[in-house]
Amino acid sequence: MMDEIHPSAPDFHRLINGHHDDPFALLGPHVFDGARHVTAFDPGAEEMWAMIGEASHRLEPVAEAPGIFRGPVPGDLPYYLRGSAQGRHWDYEDAYRFGPVLGELDEYLLGEGSHLRLWEALGAHVMQHEDQHGTHFAVWAPNARRVSVVGDFNGWDGRRHAMRRRGATGVWEIFIPYVGDGAFYRYEIIGADGAMQPRKADPVGFGSEHPPANASIVRDIRAYDWSDSGWLGTRAEAQQREAAISVYEVHLPSWRRKDWGRPISYIEAATELVEYVTQMGFTHIELMPISEYPFDGSWGYQPIGMFAPTIRCGLPNEFRDLINAAHRAGLGVILDWVPGHFPSDPHGLGNFDGTPLYEHADPKEGFHKDWNTLIYNFGRAEVSNYLTSNALYWLEEYHIDGLRVDAVASMLYRDYSRDPGEWVPNKDGGRENYEAIALLQRMNIAAYGDHVGIMTVAEESTAYPGVSQPVDQGGLGFGFKWNMGWMNDTLEYMKKDPIHRSFHHHQMTFGLVYAFSENFILPISHDEVVHGKGSMLGKMPGNDWEKFANLRAYYGFMWGHPGKKLLFMGQEFAQRSEWNHDAQIDWPCLESPMHSGVQRLVRDLNHLYRDMPALHRRDCFADGFQWICGDDAQNSVLSWVRRGAPGDPEVVVVCNFTPQEQTRYRMGMPSAGTWKEALNSDAEVYGGGNRGNYGAIEALPGESHGQPAHAEILLPPLSVIYLVRDH
Repeated sequence: MMDEIHPSAPDFHRLINGHHDDPFALLGPHVFDGARHVTAFDPGAEEMWAMIGEASHRLEPVAEAPGIFRGPVPGDLPYYLRGSAQGRHWDYEDAYRFGPVLGELDEYLLGEGSHLRLWEALGAHVMQHEDQHGTHFAVWAPNARRVSVVGDFNGWDGRRHAMRRRGATGVWEIFIPYVGDGAFYRYEIIGADGAMQPRKADPVGFGSEHPPANASIVRDIRAYDWSDSGWLGTRAEAQQREAAISVYEVHLPSWRRKDWGRPISYIEAATELVEYVTQMGFTHIELMPISEYPFDGSWGYQPIGMFAPTIRCGLPNEFRDLINAAHRAGLGVILDWVPGHFPSDPHGLGNFDGTPLYEHADPKEGFHKDWNTLIYNFGRAEVSNYLTSNALYWLEEYHIDGLRVDAVASMLYRDYSRDPGEWVPNKDGGRENYEAIALLQRMNIAAYGDHVGIMTVAEESTAYPGVSQPVDQGGLGFGFKWNMGWMNDTLEYMKKDPIHRSFHHHQMTFGLVYAFSENFILPISHDEVVHGKGSMLGKMPGNDWEKFANLRAYYGFMWGHPGKKLLFMGQEFAQRSEWNHDAQIDWPCLESPMHSGVQRLVRDLNHLYRDMPALHRRDCFADGFQWICGDDAQNSVLSWVRRGAPGDPEVVVVCNFTPQEQTRYRMGMPSAGTWKEALNSDAEVYGGGNRGNYGAIEALPGESHGQPAHAEILLPPLSVIYLVRDH
């Protein structure tokens, strides 16, 4: 139904100057004096016609309103516009003849902040609308006076496609015919004070230009031929607490470089990365942030395009190719997700509609001085909805198997990295950020509720209780938590000269005091090999041989310790240099037997961890671990038993963190009989001295260390051995 309108000269002048806040009330078809009239605005035209088939209906220029044309167009059939200037003609569809795309339910959910499929309402969607092909644009900017889509399809002129305001929702929308996949665009916004804002990238855009360029790009993500139903059907079993989970953390742009230094593509990674991770025995790939980000040096942890896989490695469907290939190989894919903060780049979310919309207005709540970033206003319903729906988007549209949530501690506490007087207490006067806690709980409830078998992981460095406990039990609802305390303590121990380790024995044992208070992942992540920290090999003391032996022993200790495993790329073959995000990891290291030996050790540890249920089934339960001897600080020796379900073979792990060989070390054993070495980190194939127990030892009846049997075993220097009953 067309409205009867009587436009005025001021209306036309506001339109020409790009300040009209309701262009649909003026442009397009409307009833005037009882007949359909069409009003069109084209600042490049000298003449204009409304065309119905081959029939033309001249639109007369409006006096003192250059570029505006209007006139009667009989009937109710669709029309298109024909402009003319200097003898040249052009035809195009009139965006202002099309009705809204968003429906009443969308409006209700958007206004309520409960539209968990936000990406289906907002953003740029290629579609058929009223029998016409084009793209629907929608953006949330509640305090804007005017919002326009500008792009390569309208000369970046904000007057040409000013959008329709959708009531009280704060959402603006427009359907633009013939705009399709690959079109470049931004939003041009006039704030409530009348000031023009920097042109903004789409907060729900599915694609972006190659940085440092920053326009959004229309991407049609509707269709993809997935072939991963087999993996999805078994995912819940593969990602439960009782499963073997060993994660290879990857910064994709620097895993491998191609063709004079460009990052590996998603398509190339679908073959090369998937094959490598499979051969190495890892169960999961964890990708550092894929959401589009402007600055390479942030590694993705300062994202702007939260719904756009970074163009650095390819297009959205090519990213799906990588996920699909991983799933077909039986690998899960975890995505680093950053809901805690965002950069202040002018084209981003900051001051989006001329007001602090996504962020807090008060810098005591809304600014991270550590990272020079802005903090989301977690308590605002629309912002909470934006972040929650973004988590669901990756799980739904890209079949991601899990989200590792970055910097959770910075979200949980209002005084995080702030001095007294620099933060705002909660309503009870405390430091906990109730709104962020509620967001994390909401996200976990929605993610686990909507997607069977997924996992969420918290990078959380404090003693906040119940991070990996269900929300209905008072927890945050994560599936797993990174064990940052374990990582810090054990690495500090390993850095020490062995002669001093006896005085720091507790750093290797303290983790067992709280090992089962959460569902832990043991992380040796990218954070440990940047900013002057050196590589894992570089942290180890001693001469070159001792460095390698120490590192092999540490990995043996880690894989035998309760908790899921995570290792950052390059550390599986003992890369010598610190990680450099601008270059690929140091693959030539593998030409050295010492480096390839470490790689083989990690591969064998992964396979042993997966093959022996005792090493993974009770990772998160106290009954899966028992000390044999945890207090032999004098010899820097540790030994324990790992147990699975009844009937699973037990595994004994023994660590010697001194360069002294222990030839007849007496220790308790869970049972008498023959025990074989399932793995010895000093084996020659790993670069070691090939010292050990010649494959087997005899455990004799007789109590020792609280065990019913005992044995005398040989412990090679700086080594870890795994013993399994030879049945």
